[in-house]
Amino acid sequence: MFNLSSAGWIMLTGALVAGSCALLGCFLVLRRLSMLGDAISHAVLPGIVIAFVLSQSRGSLTMFIGAVALGFLTTFAVQYLSQRGIEGNAAIGVTFTSLFAVGVLLVSVYGQHIDLDLDCVLYGEIAYSPFDTLMVRGHFLGPRPIWINGVLLTLNLLMVGLFFKQFKICAFDPGMAAAVGINVSLMHYLLMALVSVTTVGAFESVGAILVVAMFIVPGATAYLLTDRLGHMLLIAVALGLLSSIVGYQMARWLDCSIAGAMATACGAFFLLAFLFSPKHGVLMRMIGQWQIRRRLVEEDLLLWAWRRRERSHQPHFTVGELGEGQNWAVREALVVAQRLVRTRLLAVSEGAYRLTERGLRYTEDLIRRHRLYESYLYGLGYPTDHVHAPADRVEHHLSPATVAALAKATSDTPLDPHDKPIPPEPPTRKNHE
Repeated sequence: MFNLSSAGWIMLTGALVAGSCALLGCFLVLRRLSMLGDAISHAVLPGIVIAFVLSQSRGSLTMFIGAVALGFLTTFAVQYLSQRGIEGNAAIGVTFTSLFAVGVLLVSVYGQHIDLDLDCVLYGEIAYSPFDTLMVRGHFLGPRPIWINGVLLTLNLLMVGLFFKQFKICAFDPGMAAAVGINVSLMHYLLMALVSVTTVGAFESVGAILVVAMFIVPGATAYLLTDRLGHMLLIAVALGLLSSIVGYQMARWLDCSIAGAMATACGAFFLLAFLFSPKHGVLMRMIGQWQIRRRLVEEDLLLWAWRRRERSHQPHFTVGELGEGQNWAVREALVVAQRLVRTRLLAVSEGAYRLTERGLRYTEDLIRRHRLYESYLYGLGYPTDHVHAPADRVEHHLSPATVAALAKATSDTPLDPHDKPIPPEPPTRKNHE
């Protein structure tokens, strides 16, 4: 066994717990059962007390068996209530609070004259894990939590590797899983059994807070960073390992709880993903929405210029005319027009703007979308004066496939309901298709 320092053993213990919990936590997140780990870590209390009463021993194996038995009972109870119409989170809340309350009563009854209390049977402390050593014939084999959580991680890796396809299909579409012959109930209870054993095996050495955090947060963080389950599992495990290392260093720096620091580090990584995830991050969504609003304003300007040209045969316009036509402030109109000049959709000469050839092609495509959608609504029976407003809202968002479907549905009619010509499909798009 490696001869590590206390810090090394602590970080290794945290890493093993994080890896085993995060691996299963991804499936819990996908199945919206994230709080099941928290439920099990509290609901096992009566099992621990009953095991002590029956054996009159605080041996680890006895406590473990009692805790695992109640862990299984918790998962069965949650599933039973869920199948009877109780909402998932409500089923978890009812089960774990009831069983935890029973455990508290048992401790108060049987723990008055013996060394048995909530702290010693429910909450561990990762800082003490290096001192819980495993000795075999006088040989030091390392801390016992390392072996326990190492075995749990190996078991979870083996089960997820063997049943990855089944777990994946059951997580995303249980109906399809049943249709292709997968025993959905068996896969559910196998996953819940792994969660129960992992929770019970980990919380004695690292504490309930860290176990719950590692079950939920790495999986939730990975969910924000990828849409592929395989990548999600790898990212979740990596984040759990990194959280244990960063959290320990933070605990040394702040002289605070190690488990709390590890859970905090895990939460900090989630916050970063929540803000900066390329696809689901709040900041990136704000940027995307700002870009969409900016594009809509620019396209509204182009459409106004195109319709003005069609109506009055005046290709040129000034910023003042644009502001009056669009009800914009002159400065706002100037800013938008200058942006379109930089993208070569508008050209400017002596303060007069006009659509470039590129701008004409771009805007004709928008007009085509608008008038095809008007024709489609008219064909559905909408009055002529009720088709412009809906088309004005959706013209910016129609995909090429949708436009092609609209053209087919309207039989490529040459005129819209207002007897205005519908521009033909751009040649470049025909060549592309």
